[in-house]
Amino acid sequence: MPWMDKTFKGLTFLNALLVLVVIVAIIGSLIFSASDTFSTQGAAFLWKEVWDPVSNEYGALGPIIGTLLTAGIAIVLALPVSFGIAIFLTELSPRWLRRPLGTAIELLAAIPSIIYGMWGLFVLAPLFAKYVQPLLIATIGQLPVIGKLFAAPVLGVGVFTAGVVLAIMIVPFITAVLRDVFELVPPMLKESAYGLGGTTWEVVRNVVIPYTRIGAVGGTILGLGRALGETMAVTFVIGNAHGIQASLFAPGNSIASTIANEFAEASDQHLSALLALALVLFLITTLVLAFAKLLLSRFETHKN
Repeated sequence: MPWMDKTFKGLTFLNALLVLVVIVAIIGSLIFSASDTFSTQGAAFLWKEVWDPVSNEYGALGPIIGTLLTAGIAIVLALPVSFGIAIFLTELSPRWLRRPLGTAIELLAAIPSIIYGMWGLFVLAPLFAKYVQPLLIATIGQLPVIGKLFAAPVLGVGVFTAGVVLAIMIVPFITAVLRDVFELVPPMLKESAYGLGGTTWEVVRNVVIPYTRIGAVGGTILGLGRALGETMAVTFVIGNAHGIQASLFAPGNSIASTIANEFAEASDQHLSALLALALVLFLITTLVLAFAKLLLSRFETHKN
């Protein structure tokens, strides 16, 4: 092997190794910094609801539930919209509209998260308080069981508003991936389906989606990862109130917003608790990625 090839192989190996070193360093520093909290609070830190820096009582349950709820709402709202946009861009859009519309969608990803947060607080939240939340309370809020999720108070800000803002933020990420994977479908497959008399919906359902489902899952997980770790936008509109409420309209907290709000004033045990929250968020993200890898491996096995 020529020396240039050996040098190139060594450099690429070092680049790959650097990623592992950084991940191990992050995990190690988080575990070390959070060890004080877990030694005093124990595993109960994960399911305690109380968060009281004055008495040094800390529980991660409220921020964990807030993080999962906001991310879940975001995915439920963003995935159908992203799927529809990607299908329109690849299958239905006229050529003259495809490029400018695709560029406009991608520009949404370039907007800083703090701008989304400010827009959510000053524009979206008042609209929600005046129109959306009263409507949901008067309709879905009257249903048994799920009606409790859409009960008062009408504040504008809250877990539901944070989920909607996150949905808007992750739409361009999921759309970009779905559009790229949909464009990878061989034209011959789609033309054959159309030649057999298939409609656009039948071609999408029977050809495009089965062929690209691995990439679609990857794009969805990419958006979910962005939603789980988002900080500033959520901090503006989630309400920043510790505790667990039955209503999605009530103020709440996420792991990222809790860290952003309290890190500057934290010290000693309080700081350790915040870093323990960071470790929990890291583990949640890791579990989500591991689940995605499991799904992808099953899809590949079934495909083969």
